[in-house]
Amino acid sequence: MRRIRNKKYKKKNAIALNYSGDFDKEVSDMQLYVYNFDQVVFTPNFSFDNWQTATKKDRVNWLNFSGLTNKDAIIQIGEELNIPPSILSDIVSISRSAHFDDLDDSLFFSVKSILPTTEHNAISVEQISFLLRDGILVSFQEKKADYFDYIRERIDTKLGLVRKKKADYLLYLLLDAIIENYFITIDAKEDSIEALMLQSKTSDDPTVMQQIEALREVFHFLKRSVTPLRDAIFTLINLKEDEDFTLIEDGNFHYFSRLLHKTNELLEQIEYDKSSLESASNFFYTAQAHKMNQIMKVLTVVSAIFMPLTFIAGLYGMNFDNIPELHYQNGYFALLAVMFLILLLMIYYFKKKKWF
Repeated sequence: MRRIRNKKYKKKNAIALNYSGDFDKEVSDMQLYVYNFDQVVFTPNFSFDNWQTATKKDRVNWLNFSGLTNKDAIIQIGEELNIPPSILSDIVSISRSAHFDDLDDSLFFSVKSILPTTEHNAISVEQISFLLRDGILVSFQEKKADYFDYIRERIDTKLGLVRKKKADYLLYLLLDAIIENYFITIDAKEDSIEALMLQSKTSDDPTVMQQIEALREVFHFLKRSVTPLRDAIFTLINLKEDEDFTLIEDGNFHYFSRLLHKTNELLEQIEYDKSSLESASNFFYTAQAHKMNQIMKVLTVVSAIFMPLTFIAGLYGMNFDNIPELHYQNGYFALLAVMFLILLLMIYYFKKKKWF
């Protein structure tokens, strides 16, 4: 299959990069890992001016850039690695959903990393971008975070396959770590769903519905984040059929198939949890309707009981002289007895009919 090549970009571009995220106070920092199976060199507080001397063509070079406020450093990386201006713009702009671009000699991933927070019905969202090139992987994070600590530990200790594999396997591990964050977030929010399910059946507090709606918005956002990520991974897997595509080894495509399977699992779980929230809403409204029905039933029974009594009281309250019963010596007590008997008979009848 013949691949469509993107045209080359000049190294010098007038790029206006404006970070649009919430971490505008974050100080930019870089760390560089250069490793193969036999050796690993880690450089904290890396300066990109040393890129040519610090990196090795026969090793995996992982540059992690955190804090997207340093526009000059991002431009410098873009010029050195010949990254298109549109990609640099995507790195600092967090408004776009997860997406994947197959460039001339590299791959670009932009994904949302999500974790739960201590605040009720809130999540922490960070955009993370990856640029994969032959032997090079550059990751861009909005802020310093420990998402990839266990991957760094694997690199340092030779644990697993990471030191045996190339940069494409490292990309798989980083994406897998981000997807695991989605599972962590969903597990945390499912505890809130269970609590709301119980409250919806027992409480008439209107804040319950507010919490349900807020949590529903969280799951809508999770779905909007996972769906394009799944589509991006699916597109990447389809590149296996392209004979000119060599950035991912044939033997490593099945790892990305695992990621596709995980994203499908996430979407299934999200749909299930959204259905649970819908059930909680229905329980709440049903409970409120049932409670209102009970109130209306009591009021109706009371009204029905007092209707004939009110009629009798109204009848004998009319100002006519010719009402024979008015002159009975015990008429008042007899009428009270009749009204009390009517009350008892109506209560007995309603009980027998199980109307209350």
